[in-house]
Amino acid sequence: MSVLPILGRSPASRVLHAGTAVDPQELLARATHAAQLLPPGSRVAFEGGNALTRLIHFLGADLAGCATLLLEPAWTDGDRAAVLADARPDLVLRLDEWPGHAADEGERTIRATYRDEQAVHPIPDLRTTEQRDQAPHRSERTVRAACSMPVGSELTHFYLPTTSGTSGAPKVLIRSRRSWLRSFAALDLPLAARDRVLVPGPLGSSLFLFGALHALHSGAEVELLDKWSAADAADASRRATAVHLVPAMLSALLSTLEHDPVLRAECGLRTVVCGGAKVDEALEERLDKVLPGCELVEYYGSAEHSLIAVRRGGPLRPVVDVEVRDPVDGVGELWVRSELIFDGYLRGGEIVPAATEDGWSTVGDRAALHSDGSLDVLGRAGSAINTGARIVGAEEVESVLRGAEGVFDVLVCATPHPRFGELVTAVVEIDPVAPPSLRELRARVRGALDPAKRPRRWLAVRDLPRTASGKPARAVIAERLRAGTLRTESL
Repeated sequence: MSVLPILGRSPASRVLHAGTAVDPQELLARATHAAQLLPPGSRVAFEGGNALTRLIHFLGADLAGCATLLLEPAWTDGDRAAVLADARPDLVLRLDEWPGHAADEGERTIRATYRDEQAVHPIPDLRTTEQRDQAPHRSERTVRAACSMPVGSELTHFYLPTTSGTSGAPKVLIRSRRSWLRSFAALDLPLAARDRVLVPGPLGSSLFLFGALHALHSGAEVELLDKWSAADAADASRRATAVHLVPAMLSALLSTLEHDPVLRAECGLRTVVCGGAKVDEALEERLDKVLPGCELVEYYGSAEHSLIAVRRGGPLRPVVDVEVRDPVDGVGELWVRSELIFDGYLRGGEIVPAATEDGWSTVGDRAALHSDGSLDVLGRAGSAINTGARIVGAEEVESVLRGAEGVFDVLVCATPHPRFGELVTAVVEIDPVAPPSLRELRARVRGALDPAKRPRRWLAVRDLPRTASGKPARAVIAERLRAGTLRTESL
């Protein structure tokens, strides 16, 4: 059986989605078919499609040595246009009809057609609109002859991830196969063929795509959900042994299990893998209470650096070289030297190499590196709030509030104030069944934070705007607060 390059092996396990199970042989056959219909070594963008279709096409594109961009339906028209302008894909493959985004003039587009109603894999027409109108039909055999697979090496570019957009418009990165193959090894999860890994979020998020590919690399089964739903994830957890989540999703999953003793008793999870944000102590205690014996594996990384540090039970420990530069009271800017790093940004179709100093680079995160080698990450410098001549880290305030009863998630940001410059503002995603009281939240921060760090403005929302990975969209929320367009309620 042929090797799928980004897995570093032949497929050895099933992929499950919406009641359909695709065995390893069928997965390879469908990925190979997708590869044979793509120009080798090109940049491709996939739009629409369900999670299974996206995964198959991603693996097929990798077989053909293509670098793949996964377009997100949640993007605004402006963000989508900006991403395509920077990525400059050779073609955009529409895996299904996606309303609301008409093809721009001159943009190379492909529309999927199906062999029959039961087919999962669409057969696209690779010609541009003009070519389709003017040229005779191009046979599948002709396209197949153009590609001998697999194409490329570990250094081949396979993925065009985008930054999550928590602090601004998405940027397009370019990444080699080697950077993720080495990341799989660094995460070092003890998965085997008997395991089933639940991936409950969109593959357009690198966090969930990484989880799916890592599971297949490890020989474990993968179950895909098209979009996040705590109820669907809880149901799927009856059959899964591991799951990839962000902390807000873990909190919602635990809430569902807490309210359903049957689901809780049937839950098969032995490992919860969390990334994207810090897991606070209260959430970890809830996990231990709801699912005793379930191991929490938390990792810290960035779109640019991939995996940086991992923790299992103890403190966060780096898996690559790290330095904290120019520390004040032990906290400074985190710099990383790693073979897991991305190769650069794409701007106007051109690669802008990653900026490094003798192999070291930074994304601006603040951190403390302790004498025992453990690492505390305190968040991005750009999320700091300047209030009354004091600098407050938003993540520190968020970590205190996330553990409160009735709080699903929280984002802390600055809002303008004529006297203080900026106010520490807490936007709380509440449990609609048992919302927290303002008195309880104020008491919580009073016991953990000095006065300058305590929120002076409190707002409640039913749902925080989020990025594709499930993290609160910091820039979007701050802008809507300034514009007065964020729908909020009083606490």
